[in-house]
Amino acid sequence: MRVRRSITAAVAVALAGVVALSGCSQKNPDAAAGGGGGAKRVSVAFVPKLQGIPYFEAMNTGGQRAAQELGIDWIYRGSTTADPGAQTEIVNSLIQQRVNVLVVAPNDPDSMAPVLQEARDAGIHVMTSDTDAPGSVREAFVNQATADGVGTALTDALLGAMGGSGKYAIVSCGQTAANLNSWIEVQRKVTAEKYPNAEIVDVVYAGEDEAQSVAMAKDLMNAHPDLTGLVGECTASAPGVAKAVTEAGKVGQVFTVGLGTPQSMKQYLDNGSSSAAILWDVEQLGYLTAWAGKQLAAGTPLQPTNNVSSALPAVKWTDSDKQLLLGNPLRITKDNVDQYKY
Repeated sequence: MRVRRSITAAVAVALAGVVALSGCSQKNPDAAAGGGGGAKRVSVAFVPKLQGIPYFEAMNTGGQRAAQELGIDWIYRGSTTADPGAQTEIVNSLIQQRVNVLVVAPNDPDSMAPVLQEARDAGIHVMTSDTDAPGSVREAFVNQATADGVGTALTDALLGAMGGSGKYAIVSCGQTAANLNSWIEVQRKVTAEKYPNAEIVDVVYAGEDEAQSVAMAKDLMNAHPDLTGLVGECTASAPGVAKAVTEAGKVGQVFTVGLGTPQSMKQYLDNGSSSAAILWDVEQLGYLTAWAGKQLAAGTPLQPTNNVSSALPAVKWTDSDKQLLLGNPLRITKDNVDQYKY
């Protein structure tokens, strides 16, 4: 009897151990599936045209703030040159990393399209922001402002300074950048229709290189002695054309406007070499990009009007072209430039 009781006790202890182990094994799968606070955070990766310039650093600041408030992981990774090949390598590395959402501001939308297809095939949500790749499989484009809004604002600001007439040239950046090219087309149209005594005499491309923009702007002024206006089409060429006018001693003779970040344009707005910078709240563009990424990852449908945050209470979504619109462009002058810290 004593032997039998010992065996019975041993079996009871063993069964208790099995039950205990069973209880532990039930908790782990639940945590892996998102129960018990063990859910994997959504990762939203943003690949800018290039890293290290004030514009995209401001987008990164907004994305980081959104990540803190929304409880997601924000990854910011770009090349130090505006090179489509280098950008593709970074995108491929993020595909290998298996991020949840991949967002790109493509230098070359056509070459980026097949890479975005690879990301989708790998089960990754894909978006564009700042610059679109309309022929791709992207599920949303976070648009800073409409092409009509930006192109018209640039034209009106410059021609206002030029007195409504005269010759001007455009120093753009990437020759294949879809957003810049769409703005230029609007500028051509608005100039022809609204300012018949004005003319665009040339469009040149300096990449995302401010020094190259300065050199090209000086070349344009030398090639066209009667030139009275210059447009810097991106955040590298906007200060570039203003700097060229300053160094050439032509402030008040050649007027400039551009797509410049406020603090990079401040000295030129103050000295009169730039009449205005046309932009938008870049940090809010980064915030909206991160927010949109979270919605995609969660499968949350976007509404015609979206309350994103207290600063973005009514962001429009158009399902036909899959675009989230940040809003209207801002006109930054010497009077309001200090309101923006980037």
